[in-house]
Amino acid sequence: MILKPKKIFVAVTNDISTDYRVHKICSYLVETGFEVLVYGRVLPNTIAVNRAYKIIRKKHFFNTNFLFYAEYNIRLFFYVLFKKYNCIISNDLDTLPGCFFISKLKNIDLVFDSHELFSEGPELQGRKFVQNFWRKLEDFFLPKVKKSYTVSQSIADFYDKKYQNKMGVIRNVPPKKPDFLLEKKHFPTQNRTILYQGVLNPGRGIKPMISALKYIENLDLVIIGYGKVEQELKEFVVDEKMSDRVHFLGRIDRDVLLNYTKLATLGMVLEEPLGLSFTFSLPNKLFDFIHAGIPIVAGNMPEISRIINQYKVGVIVDDYTPNKIAKKINELLEDQTLLAAIKKNQQETKEILCWETEAKKLETYFK
Repeated sequence: MILKPKKIFVAVTNDISTDYRVHKICSYLVETGFEVLVYGRVLPNTIAVNRAYKIIRKKHFFNTNFLFYAEYNIRLFFYVLFKKYNCIISNDLDTLPGCFFISKLKNIDLVFDSHELFSEGPELQGRKFVQNFWRKLEDFFLPKVKKSYTVSQSIADFYDKKYQNKMGVIRNVPPKKPDFLLEKKHFPTQNRTILYQGVLNPGRGIKPMISALKYIENLDLVIIGYGKVEQELKEFVVDEKMSDRVHFLGRIDRDVLLNYTKLATLGMVLEEPLGLSFTFSLPNKLFDFIHAGIPIVAGNMPEISRIINQYKVGVIVDDYTPNKIAKKINELLEDQTLLAAIKKNQQETKEILCWETEAKKLETYFK
């Protein structure tokens, strides 16, 4: 008798086409014999993708604030109610209510993947009522979820101290064997470059970096990504008279992104401590730069600096004032011995910090 593969339902609210973590985990599940469906939403300017798993995107009446989250979780609940799945993966706290209640009702295994410390995110700082709402959701759901993992040890420790839930850690590292389409690309400048890639939201250190360019010769900033502060950043570039030195490339498909990443002279990971979510973050661009062989200029956040210091793959900036950022970058660019050592260390480190190794931890949650 031929056994049918077990079915896994994956819930996500962000852009499926650019969420590399969800893609890697779903690909792993398909490779290990599961049938996977990713349930998301229609977002403007999303990129069409061809995956080995099924994707369904629902168009919502509401796309922001509480009404969106309520609509999303109610629609998710009724979608799964009339279908058969063996397991549900809830990505982040905003998908957890619907996933939790339908898993209880239908006795379906539930796995929670926390991409960040959701209730301590930068966008919630100073919004006491909204932040308390998300904290209450964490207080209610997280002690009850038996299987969960997150992106960094600091976040896992925070939740374990609060809920004694022994959350695992699966870092968002790239595969050792590149899975991107090899294409010849170029930057719109002949100067040396420092690269920012990721979502353009507050707290990414982009404004201080733009201002720091005034103190650095022959170095341009390339920005790949999109987000809520994109227009604000473009206006800031004009105000700082840096239009000829800052280049916005917009959203780029993850399948070809590494072709751009490897062109950079340096990579920036200058997350600012706007809430514990950023303080404890371990951004995937940090690992992308390591795998691309790009020396890193990083802020002194605990998880980020731990990687930088342990593997010697970049330098740490302690002070985010533009002249101090510039001083650290100038010192790095002038030290050819250090640059060569960093690149050598990155070649060795990418053999250790790779998805082929990290994905093995998933066996604990999906047997």
